[in-house]
Amino acid sequence: MCMLAEDGIPDWQARGFSIAVGEELNMKKPIYLDYNATTPHAPEVIADMRPYLEDHFGNPSSSHAYGRAAREAVETARARVAALIGATTDEIIFTSGGTESNNYAIKGAAFARRERGTHLITSAIEHPAVLEVCAWLERNAFDVTRLPVDEMGRVNPDDLRQAITSRTVLVSVMHANNEVGTIQPIRELADITHAHGALMHTDAAQSVGKIPALVDELGVDLLSVAGHKLYAPKGVGAIYIRRGVSLEKFMHGADHEQGRRASTENVLEIVGLGAACEIARHDREQTRTHLKGVTDLLWENLNAAIPDMRLNGHPTERLPNTLNVGFRRVEAHRLLEAISQDVAASTGSACHSGDISISPVLKAMGTPRDWAGGAIRLSTGKMTTSEEIMIAVEAIARAVKLCRETI
Repeated sequence: MCMLAEDGIPDWQARGFSIAVGEELNMKKPIYLDYNATTPHAPEVIADMRPYLEDHFGNPSSSHAYGRAAREAVETARARVAALIGATTDEIIFTSGGTESNNYAIKGAAFARRERGTHLITSAIEHPAVLEVCAWLERNAFDVTRLPVDEMGRVNPDDLRQAITSRTVLVSVMHANNEVGTIQPIRELADITHAHGALMHTDAAQSVGKIPALVDELGVDLLSVAGHKLYAPKGVGAIYIRRGVSLEKFMHGADHEQGRRASTENVLEIVGLGAACEIARHDREQTRTHLKGVTDLLWENLNAAIPDMRLNGHPTERLPNTLNVGFRRVEAHRLLEAISQDVAASTGSACHSGDISISPVLKAMGTPRDWAGGAIRLSTGKMTTSEEIMIAVEAIARAVKLCRETI
């Protein structure tokens, strides 16, 4: 079997980090391989947030010293988010998370531009936070085209060329898929979109912090960020809105966030998101190298240990931390149950992981049912070690063998 060379104790562990799963019940902690569902808080994020939990409670809209301290913290965080994605600070609006950012981008663009047209384009493998928004718009007098993907989960730009019209106001295609990790050709799709006068949005919840997601390189007008995918808290996110792009207001009330998003800013979690983005920018290459190393180790050893297994997704144009693997003659929910004491993983999106039917993403990719029915997602993170990988491989191989023997 292939082993990853040890390079000392990870910095995160050296600072005393632990994932407290099941400690209250005195249970053995399973190895966490579900980072695409959510990430733990980085120690530095917690440290930056603490003063805003304990001391700095001011409303950032207040003009006195308490408010000014909160406002400075929000603006520092805004600059950190902007720096990570190559934007300017006035192009960053804080939200409650990736779902709100997607809602704002899609509904905001659709209603702001409906005098121009009522046609939107997305892909068949988007997160529900995009697909459900598009379905709602269809019920409200908009037309939506869902582009197919190939067997590796990629949109063909020629399909966009065929689908886009003068009535198209927005194209929304995710940067990287949350289930199989496939990275889309966003720049090429954006160029086609702009040639027809439409706006380009990408849901970058899974890509930000793992691979470069620079707005000018991608050519996007709108980009969504989710804090809990990059070691910040749940319940905070951001939307990038390119200068000059107008969106119909999504949250109504006072004139917070440049008048674009009403509601007093969630200072505590915004500070956390800013800290996470600063870490991600500083550690970008180190993180990508680590994620690719432990994920390659996982794939190579699973491949050596388990017959009748396949990779779902693109072999190279894929997030460095994501493996979606299908096992023949295995039911995914039974496999996850069998490994639950040893490994925490999922069948795909945590938003609908309770559904034991075949993933809509794998269906859209045309994955054969005998492979798709036994597919699980394994996603590594900054805290994943090579030792954990080898223990996980042994547990998964043992469980697959057991599941096949008890068919």
